[in-house]
Amino acid sequence: MIDNVRLLPLENPRFVQPKLMLYNEDGKEKSWELVHAHDSVAALIYNRDRDAFIIVKQFRPAIFLHNNDGYTYELCAGILDKDKSVEEITAEEISEETGYEINAANLQKITTFYTAVGYAGSRQTLFFAEVGDSDKTSGGGGIDTEQIEVIELPLKEIDNFMFDESIAKTSGLLFAFFWYTDIYSKGKTV
Repeated sequence: MIDNVRLLPLENPRFVQPKLMLYNEDGKEKSWELVHAHDSVAALIYNRDRDAFIIVKQFRPAIFLHNNDGYTYELCAGILDKDKSVEEITAEEISEETGYEINAANLQKITTFYTAVGYAGSRQTLFFAEVGDSDKTSGGGGIDTEQIEVIELPLKEIDNFMFDESIAKTSGLLFAFFWYTDIYSKGKTV
């Protein structure tokens, strides 16, 4: 249950820095409010033994301000804040959030794109990981104070899931599902 919600000015930020950008465009002085944030990684995880995707559900305060629920369905993801390769960080996030152990070398890069372009413009690198039941070594759920629920979504249910507007989900998750159904599963290359 979420209660006692308060909005305060951000002091001494750890992960994002609010900024005001001043610039000229075609000779006109302009300004834009933005947030400087870390780049990130995300993974579409498919469990071949269960014919299901492994996604996560977690509380997002910014979503709470829009729907008074705040829980979103997402890809397993994390920020690039360590001195490791994007593949190593992705494998680490998969382990921490979902409990599946994978070799970073087995990740398949899908693409890199920009997210939240209106206010942050961070880059996210998206990977695909195929796992089996034998790769599950813990319950996942995140580390420290993270409260991440691991969700198993059967492949046969993703069409209904993607278009169910009562479910809060991220654009990265939708893009990954479209990639899987329209590119990967049809043997196309990018």
